[in-house]
Amino acid sequence: MKIHVVPCLKDNYSYVVVCEKTGESAIVDASEAAPVLAALRALDVAPRDIWCTHHHMDHVGGNEEVARARASSIKEIVGHVSDKGRIPGQTQFKDTGDTMRLGALDIRMIHIPGHTLGAIAYVVTDGTDTAVFTGDTMFAAGCGRLFEGTPAQMHTSLQAICGAGPKALVYCGHEYTESNLRFAKHVEPTNAAVEAAQKRAAALRAEGKPTVPTRIEDELATNPFVRTNSAEIRATLGIPADADAGTALGAIRKAKDSF
Repeated sequence: MKIHVVPCLKDNYSYVVVCEKTGESAIVDASEAAPVLAALRALDVAPRDIWCTHHHMDHVGGNEEVARARASSIKEIVGHVSDKGRIPGQTQFKDTGDTMRLGALDIRMIHIPGHTLGAIAYVVTDGTDTAVFTGDTMFAAGCGRLFEGTPAQMHTSLQAICGAGPKALVYCGHEYTESNLRFAKHVEPTNAAVEAAQKRAAALRAEGKPTVPTRIEDELATNPFVRTNSAEIRATLGIPADADAGTALGAIRKAKDSF
């Protein structure tokens, strides 16, 4: 599969997923119509679906314009079942365990509440490589704010995403990597993996390139929100050693919100 990153708005990412065997394609998070439509023209693809990770307008604001402009090819606008009425143009209502195919690609959905209650991840595999589209639930070295869900929900959702496997590629919804890594360095200052990730991100941004994707193994090494058992993070933030993971995540999230 080929995955094309489409910068939108101020710091959002949409994606175009293409099955190399059949040429079939889909859009992930049509947040803004103009850059998405420009990317489709440049790639010369006719997308079948729009896959929405959650209902926030900076992720679904372009749905209806893109669907109208590409009415000859777009058949479905997909989101979580609980987002019915909140995602413009939604036609498919999915939940954990549901599957789809796009040409030779297999897609399975995971409900990942936390940032919103209807957040959903799309795990895409071609039999060799795996990509996970996480929206605003998992970022590179971070997670989304808890607008609708609880810390415990976010912890469970992040663990579910990590279940895609260490080599799975993470495609998130925003270019927040450098700021997330600054916070990661603050709460876990001796973590050498964080320092290496900072250098990588800075080099990519200096070249005008996105910092996505990362891999699950990178997140396990650097992301404070999946490193809730880190003794150093807990000591930095005064989280009791016997606090459960959800409680620890809540404390880390609170610290990040004011960082």
